[in-house]
Amino acid sequence: MRALNIETPTHGRILIEDAADSFSGRLLVGCHGYGQSADTMLEQLQKIPGADRWRLVSVQALHRFYTRSNEAVIASWMTRQDREPAIADNIEYMNRAVAAAGGDEASAIVFLGFSQGASMAARAATRGSRRAHGLILLGGDIPPDVRDETALAIPSVLIGVGSRDNWYSGARVDADIAFLQSRSVPHHVVRFDGGHEFTDEFREAAGEWLKRI
Repeated sequence: MRALNIETPTHGRILIEDAADSFSGRLLVGCHGYGQSADTMLEQLQKIPGADRWRLVSVQALHRFYTRSNEAVIASWMTRQDREPAIADNIEYMNRAVAAAGGDEASAIVFLGFSQGASMAARAATRGSRRAHGLILLGGDIPPDVRDETALAIPSVLIGVGSRDNWYSGARVDADIAFLQSRSVPHHVVRFDGGHEFTDEFREAAGEWLKRI
């Protein structure tokens, strides 16, 4: 038996909401978690204090499926199968999404990823075709393909860690902090009361951090 990777065009879905002053030149690009959607992430981006000063871009992962309960459309970024081609596909998809949202004219681009989307946001911020000015990671770590490439430029990073998060905690968080320190990357860690989730406390911290971009 032989397994082949077959390249084929596909279409993704992004949601864009302009800043209150139309296009301020700032893009906040969100990558949702496993089993979520662009709609879910856009709602979270909108709740960040000061988000109305940014053009919000919510990118939906390419691999869509239905929930078993109500058949809502949700998505996933990738699985462990054919991982390297999927990573390449997703980076190119993020490049095109940012371009479609006005990335060529942007004065600042920040990527925000939650859970599984944290890895995708990290890749877009470091391996994408446009310079990122910031990276926000909530409940998800920096992937090995970013850690292992020493030539990558890494922007300032904000890490969100819930006190009751059973997935992103302990050694995972410590490893990310140690990596950023080893690369002399400016970073800030927000430890908040909560689980694997967005909370008001985290959103407040993210809003304050974005003011400095």
